[in-house]
Amino acid sequence: MSNPQQLRYSKEHEWLSAAEDGVATVGITEFAASSLGDVVFAQLPAVGDTVTAGESCGELESTKSVSDLFAPVTGEVTEANQDVVDDPSLVNSAPFEGGWLFKVKITDEPDELMSADEYTAFTAG
Repeated sequence: MSNPQQLRYSKEHEWLSAAEDGVATVGITEFAASSLGDVVFAQLPAVGDTVTAGESCGELESTKSVSDLFAPVTGEVTEANQDVVDDPSLVNSAPFEGGWLFKVKITDEPDELMSADEYTAFTAG
C-alpha cells in the first residue's frame, strides 16, 4: 500500500490534504478501506456542519461492519462528496482520488497528524 506523501494522516485512518484557502479534503486511507471490506453505505457530515478533531462525524458501512468516520481536524464542512453517497464503492476503488469524503474549512488542527512515512510505520505496527 502506498500512502501519498503530500497528505497527512490520523490514527483513526483518515487522510487530510493540504489546505487551499483554508479548506482541506478528507478521506479514509487505503489501509482502512481494505480493512473495512466492500463499502456499501456512506453517511457523511452535511455542508455547514461543524466537525471536531477526533470526534465521530459520520459512518461507513461495509459488508463486514459499520465504522465511525472521525474528523482529523476541527472546522466547518464546505462540501460532502455526493458521488460517494451515490456509489460508496468509490471508497474502496479510489480512496485517495474520487473516493474522498468531505471538505472542511479548518479552524483547528491537532499536532498528532502523521506524515505518510509515520502513518506507514503506524499501520505496520
